[in-house]
Amino acid sequence: MEGLFKQCFHDHYERLHRYAFAMLKDNQQAKDIVQSAFVKLWEKRKDINIVSVGRSYLYTSVYRLCLNSFRDRKIKDSSNKYLATPMAANKYDPAEEREIRNRIYQAIETLPPRCKEVFCKSRLEGKKYSEIASELSISVKTVEVQMGKALKILREILADIITTLIFSIIYFL
Repeated sequence: MEGLFKQCFHDHYERLHRYAFAMLKDNQQAKDIVQSAFVKLWEKRKDINIVSVGRSYLYTSVYRLCLNSFRDRKIKDSSNKYLATPMAANKYDPAEEREIRNRIYQAIETLPPRCKEVFCKSRLEGKKYSEIASELSISVKTVEVQMGKALKILREILADIITTLIFSIIYFL
């Protein structure tokens, strides 16, 4: 099985990378997406016949991962546009901003150690999930799970701030 997987990797990696790069126009992101597709294939190796459906599975995975990347980029861009507007920047005085920032950092400190480490590498250092997984010698899926856990905990702790921000946004629109 391992030899078959290696052969599949060698046969398809370059073409999948070109396919992802053609959509994303970002070399590193294309590599990350192709790697994620192969990881998914490896995780499902017992359920999928690599010989008969491996190629189509990989192309479909890469395509969907690229679409997810576009969606994530669009969400990030739209939130960055909002944060860049003068209205949003002047909404709080410096003391309020400092208080909110302190509350966020305090909430981050309450996270379990591994969860905190993954969250900080992703959100504060700006690293991609694949980079974090490589650094910490864990799977990308584990990074995803830890991030989900961190975000859930932070949403619960910071619910009052989130609600206030949402009402402020609605009021200023």
